[in-house]
Amino acid sequence: MVNIFEIREGVLLALDSLRSNKFRSFLTIVGVMIGTASVIAVASVIQSFKASVEAEIEQLGSNIISVTKFPPNTNWRELSEEERRRPPITINEAHWIKDYCPSVDGVAPQNFYFRPGGNVAKYKDKRSENFQLFGTTVDWERVRNRYADRGRFFIQSEDEGRAMVCVIGPEVEKTLFAGEEATGKQILMNNVRLRVIGVLENQESSFGDNNNNLIILPYGTYEKLYPWEEELWLNVRAESAVKMEQAQDEIRQVLRRFRGVRYDEEDNFALFTQQSATDMFNDITKVITLAVLGICSVGLLVGGIGVLNIMLVSVTERTREIGVRKAIGARRRNVFFQFLVEAMTMTGTGGLIGILFGYVVGLIVSALLSLPLIVPIFWIFIAFLASVSVGLLSGLVPAWRAASVDPIVSLRYE
Repeated sequence: MVNIFEIREGVLLALDSLRSNKFRSFLTIVGVMIGTASVIAVASVIQSFKASVEAEIEQLGSNIISVTKFPPNTNWRELSEEERRRPPITINEAHWIKDYCPSVDGVAPQNFYFRPGGNVAKYKDKRSENFQLFGTTVDWERVRNRYADRGRFFIQSEDEGRAMVCVIGPEVEKTLFAGEEATGKQILMNNVRLRVIGVLENQESSFGDNNNNLIILPYGTYEKLYPWEEELWLNVRAESAVKMEQAQDEIRQVLRRFRGVRYDEEDNFALFTQQSATDMFNDITKVITLAVLGICSVGLLVGGIGVLNIMLVSVTERTREIGVRKAIGARRRNVFFQFLVEAMTMTGTGGLIGILFGYVVGLIVSALLSLPLIVPIFWIFIAFLASVSVGLLSGLVPAWRAASVDPIVSLRYE
């Protein structure tokens, strides 16, 4: 049986070899270092990106069910004939859901307007461009769980009366008013005069300022300004997380009934939730992770070949040492294990350096992309295990060759 002293001796010999032949040792383990660093860096960036996306999805609101004409993963170039003939989601369907779905707590339609050349808002000599412009109802605050930081959101009478008022995001306020009080002021938005009645609270985002760079109109006002824009997106809030499935069933039944969908036909609309979006993103990241890590494993393969070659050279250089060990009583398994431990120690050292280097790369990339750094312990363990496994596999042949050396022949070796 192999004991702890043999393991210790093999590790010390490997470390001594690394110190004695620094340049050769570096060339030996550089492939393992690159492969391990790539695994850690890629896993860190993907996990950080995943956490940011999940946080963005959470900001959509609580217990949200989105109702759209097509699901978010639709391939627009391969629509079926039925899909091409689908009627748009309209404001009437928002009213149906609100009136006939008891498990629903609020419905917030959103109809976006994209002006050719981009939306433009002006105040005095200041100008804001390319902001999001959409119309919605008074339920938007509660559904999206986002409220006015100053001033107020519009009320039902302003929506029904098509009042020329708006609520702006903090980015638009910063651009147009530069520290001046925004509420109560008149702005010129796409050549239409509007009175600012509220400024939304700031919402942090890892992917730009779109959540803050917006102007919101009452839906009645939006219809008055852009009557040709009928197709919209519905955000529906269930009463609680427990009633999410029940709310979805009610919405589906109501829409199928009012849209005239027969019992033997599929839905001509799509429902998806925050969990649906999270699951879809997780599926995408799994594929990307496997593909990238497969590419990263090439570095480990190259490192394994380098270790194999260097260990074979090492066996030849230490032939006489092997003969002396055998002459004083070392067995084949002792010699075999010694060289195997050396190979594993060498690649394990490369793996540790690679983990540190991968952490630094992940830190830099996360800082550049403004993402929170997340280094998964699982992938650190996997990366280190992979580096040691490379040493195990690469060291088998050299260790076997060393163990098979004839002691008599090796003692004569010069």
